[in-house]
Amino acid sequence: MSRFLIRVMYDGTNFRGWQTQTSGRSVQGELISALRDLGITHPNVTGSGRTDAGVHSIANYAHFDYNGRMTTQQLLLALNSKLDSDIMITGIWQVKDSFNARYSATSRTYIYLLARERTPLNRLYTGYIPGKEIVMEDLYAMSEVLKGNHNFTSLSKNNPAITNHICNVSSFTIKEMKGKIVFKITADRFLHHMVRRMVGTMVNLSQKGLGVEAMKQILEEQNARQKLVLTAPAQGLYLYNVHYPDLTIEDYPYNHFLTN
Repeated sequence: MSRFLIRVMYDGTNFRGWQTQTSGRSVQGELISALRDLGITHPNVTGSGRTDAGVHSIANYAHFDYNGRMTTQQLLLALNSKLDSDIMITGIWQVKDSFNARYSATSRTYIYLLARERTPLNRLYTGYIPGKEIVMEDLYAMSEVLKGNHNFTSLSKNNPAITNHICNVSSFTIKEMKGKIVFKITADRFLHHMVRRMVGTMVNLSQKGLGVEAMKQILEEQNARQKLVLTAPAQGLYLYNVHYPDLTIEDYPYNHFLTN
């Protein structure tokens, strides 16, 4: 039995999320079904993390075990032939049996695409938050506040089962590009809805004429029901990359998705 790591791209529009659901399509469920079609009786697919309904992926990763005779390239082609057009495996590697797509990762990067205006053509692939003009200088200043090691209780979905809300945001960049604002965030871990709440709250504070001090107060209060906290729409969120320091993985042309 050998372990394989796959890189998965998907359009999250018609998925209920990553995790297998009792009803509706899931990315994990589609991959399991494809592996079954290749003759694996009880396939187990472990992802690097979960994405919610409507959230997209440029490069999510998952591992599974396989004892057949196909080469990695044959396995890649065979799996893609079983998948619908809104999901694609863009890379595959044989890894050590001890490798775990979730726990071997040291950080993850998300991007959020926020549209300056809503149109019928961008509604499924960008977020949009109506309101007053967004001041870019406000966003830049608040991103600096959010960098580093913080308790992100206020900027995550309330979940009593989660006791550790400390995350280290190692990189946070914001740029304007072709009618949209691109937020790019790297951290050692992310809490549920954390990126969407970071983006939504930053925009909300800017539109209300508030800024850095308000963001500092939100963090300090550690209250997931803080009134100024806003969750940005799922459609603008993309899992951009997962970082495995012990693996040499050729780069995917990620920047293509930031220039179109």
